[in-house]
Parts: sequence; C-alpha cells; structure tokens
Amino acid sequence: MYPLLFRTVLQRMDPEQAHHAAFRAIRGSAAVPGLRSAVRRVTAPEYPSLRTRAFGLDLPGPFGLAAGFDKNAVGIDGLAMLGFDFVEIGTVTARPQPGNDRQRLFRLPQDRALINRMGFNNDGSAAVAARLARRRAGVRSPFRPGTVVGVNIGKTKAVPEAEAVADYVTSTERLAAHADYLVVNVSSPNTPGLRDLQEADRLRPLLGAVREAADRTTGRRVPLLVKIAPDLADEDVDSLADLALDLRLEGIIATNTTISRERLRTPAGAVAACGPGGLSGAPLKERSLQVLRRLHTRAGDRLTLIGVGGIETAEDAWRRILAGASLVQGYTALVYEGPGWPRALHRGLAERLAASPYATLSDAVGADTRTDT
Repeated sequence: MYPLLFRTVLQRMDPEQAHHAAFRAIRGSAAVPGLRSAVRRVTAPEYPSLRTRAFGLDLPGPFGLAAGFDKNAVGIDGLAMLGFDFVEIGTVTARPQPGNDRQRLFRLPQDRALINRMGFNNDGSAAVAARLARRRAGVRSPFRPGTVVGVNIGKTKAVPEAEAVADYVTSTERLAAHADYLVVNVSSPNTPGLRDLQEADRLRPLLGAVREAADRTTGRRVPLLVKIAPDLADEDVDSLADLALDLRLEGIIATNTTISRERLRTPAGAVAACGPGGLSGAPLKERSLQVLRRLHTRAGDRLTLIGVGGIETAEDAWRRILAGASLVQGYTALVYEGPGWPRALHRGLAERLAASPYATLSDAVGADTRTDT
C-alpha cells in the first residue's frame, strides 16, 4: 500500500510537510498500547542471528535510523516500533535555531534521493536534554526495552568558529548523560564553515574538549564518534582515521550527505532549481562504501564504523558490513520505501548471513578488506 500512498498523496505534498505528517502518524501509533504492539508485530519481528554488540552496547540488530529524522527526540519509541535497532537523534545545537528558510527539502524520485539544506533546525540542547531525561525517568518502551539512543551534536550557526569548541562543549555537558553514544557532526554542508572543522588541526582540540566534557559530566565512558563527509580526499580520510585512533575515539560514521551532483538521472535544470544543500540517498552509495572501506583498511577493528549513505536494500547493508561496518544506518530510503523497509532489510540480512560462511555478523565485519589484503 505504501507505494500507492507515496505516489498519490505524499509525493504531491511539500516534502517537509509530508515528513511532519508521517512522523505524527508514527508517534500517534506508538502512543496507543494495543496499536503499538500490533504494529510492532508486523514491522519488527526478531532475528536472533542479527544480534549485535558494538562499543559495549547490546543491540537486537545492526540497523539504525540516521540523524535528521528525529531532530528533537520526540519520537524515539515510535521509530523503534518500526523496527530500527537504534535511533540517532539530532543534529542538536547548543542554542535553539529555526534552520534555513523554506523550501529547504527536495525530492529527486528518479534518483531515489533527497536534497536538504535544513540548517540544523532544532529546539536546542537544553530542551532536548530535558526531553531525554523525562523519557529515561519514565516507563521505557515495553516492546523494545532500553532502545539504544545516539545523540548527534553540531555547531550553532550564529556562533563564530573561534567559539565552536565551547559551543559543542555546552551541548555535551547537557546531553552526554542521556546518550548511549555521542556523535560530533562536523560534516553537514548546511552550516557555513562547519566542514572546515574536519581538518585535523581544528578537529583535534574539538574532539578532545568534547571527550573531557563527556567524561566529566557523566562519570562514565560515553562512546564518542565523529561523522565525516563523503567529499573528503582519500588522504584526508586516512588522516581522520589516524586522529580518531590517536584520540581513542570509539568510532566514525561514514558518511554524511554530499555536495556533489554527479551522475544524477534527474535533469540538470531540475537539480539546479533545488539550489544548494546536501544530497542523500542512492547516488551516495558507492562513495560512502569507498570511504568506509578505506577507514577499515586503515584502522581495522580498532574503530567501530557505522556505514550510512545510500543504503536501500539488505544487499547494500551486507556490502557495508563486509567492508567494515559493525552497524549501518539509513534515512532517505524510508521516504521511498515506507514503514515496511526495516522489516525487509532485516529479513534480507538474516538470509545473507545464513547463506554465508560466517557464524555471526561480527565475523563478517570487514571480511572483504581481509580478502583484499
């Protein structure tokens, strides 16, 4: 039914309005216990063979929802109801901000892609921290106890680069206690100057300060990851892997959206009319896989890698695992595939694992890079 709904209703709506409508439906379903359980039985059957452990956390599977869908931590249990094994919220900034002017989200159906220049629209880290604290203090989801929640933090647009470290530290101090893992986002193309922070000399003090603030405010080791862009040169990918190892980060997320517009099926004029922004979805598939493979070749199993960018099918996810991803994430394909997507992806992954020579998913992680060497 979803393809029909998408073609006849959702595709005719403004993409951002359609997102809000769909998200309200997900949250509304999760708020009704009987309906929540019924949806859960359909969308999220358990596959014991896919159980995964990453940076000290036990997950029912390797497939999570990437940051950007739930920016404000308002629908975590509803998203877990759909079958996502973990949910990354954000990007959250220290100060609340409205984001860029609308229209700021565009579909490219011929490419199964999106272009967005949302600009980190969110309620700010104080409000999101209070929301996460209330959730943790209340009754947790009975159908997915203890859903793993990642918190993705970024720079407030109005903050100058000289004050970026303090801005990230403020968000860390507020949010780290509520995060199962923490992600430093320095790779969105929609905040001016943000990607400059990926340079090793600038990134080192930022990550060091976030690490110190997380340890100081929580009294525990919160897994810390950095999310990088697919547009980096290969030597810069190597440098970031080396930096992450030197700073003893837990992992890297590869990758964010791209500013490239190469090899799109959508007519060039229609793409240009969308304007600037990050491209996500199927066109990102190969470059994100290349970055992931390079990271794993450089770091081996010393870093936990999360593969994201262009994952649509179980085969896409399986290729990321073989290339070195312990976990995978998606977002754009949810727009095009609908709520049955996590179920289909889990089923396909379980089938591929069963047909492979590997006893567990962890055995399969990085198998292709081991063969290459």
